[in-house]
Amino acid sequence: MRQVERVVVLALDGVYPFELGIPSRILGAADGRYSVFTCTVDGRPVRTNADFSITVEHGPEVLATADTVIVAPVSPSLVTAELPDEVAAALALIRPEARIVSICTGAFVLAAAGLLDGRTATTHWHLADTFRRMFPHLALDPDVLFVDDDRILTSAGAASGVDVCLHLVRKDHGSELANTVARRCVVPPFRDGGQAQYIEQPVPEAGAASTSATRAWALEHLDEPLTLAGLAAHARMSLRTFARRFHDEVGVSPGRWLIQQRVARARHLLEASDLSVDQIAAHVGFATGASLRQHLHAAIGVSPQTYRRTFQAAR
Repeated sequence: MRQVERVVVLALDGVYPFELGIPSRILGAADGRYSVFTCTVDGRPVRTNADFSITVEHGPEVLATADTVIVAPVSPSLVTAELPDEVAAALALIRPEARIVSICTGAFVLAAAGLLDGRTATTHWHLADTFRRMFPHLALDPDVLFVDDDRILTSAGAASGVDVCLHLVRKDHGSELANTVARRCVVPPFRDGGQAQYIEQPVPEAGAASTSATRAWALEHLDEPLTLAGLAAHARMSLRTFARRFHDEVGVSPGRWLIQQRVARARHLLEASDLSVDQIAAHVGFATGASLRQHLHAAIGVSPQTYRRTFQAAR
């Protein structure tokens, strides 16, 4: 019988309603792998940062049953360096082995609870200075979409909640299901956690050439030796213009983006095929199996064999 992951989303006073709904929408589209519950610290309705309040079905006691707890963000004006007593009491109900995830300002809650001590975390880039002032002893990376640090995950603002929830699906059940969920929810199927939060020009200016067509072309030719010069030529731009515009639109360099896409493709093949490591390396454009091993370990901390065994056991 397939195990269903119990996910509890904690809604605090001043919660952002959009982000509050992300876990239910994304995880709820994962073919019954997750059951999602929403609670408050006392079971009563909470105000949102919009012009309405939200009524929930559960109080804090449901936190003690959670396999994963997700702390939804609140208005930045409400974040504090110390937890209110009722919030601290609610968080104390979480089992030690439970996975804990924050979206945006939810990282402030985890930090105030001491859950981020000794870990690297992220939050919305615009709040990085505030976070550092409140928690100078913590390691903050404000440039990434999310950080997966063992059983504690933190993510940046708004849409990065979608990214981290898709990451949970991918981590738990593989890229095939995560891609299916993304298609059902009409969202991008994969944005690496290390992708930049703040992108200078996510939408090109009117009349300006975009690198999007070249990126789509590159994804169809990952098995080929793609170079910066070749990509720039495909986009009909100079090297300097292409590199600058690519970074403005994507948030990372062309070289780093190619590695991310090749690793993502390799992970899918490790999960869904019986190809050898060397064969997969050739399919995704890494020169050797050793190169694939190096990049996969740098991205997710495990070897191809270990990664494959994990998903074969799950299947």
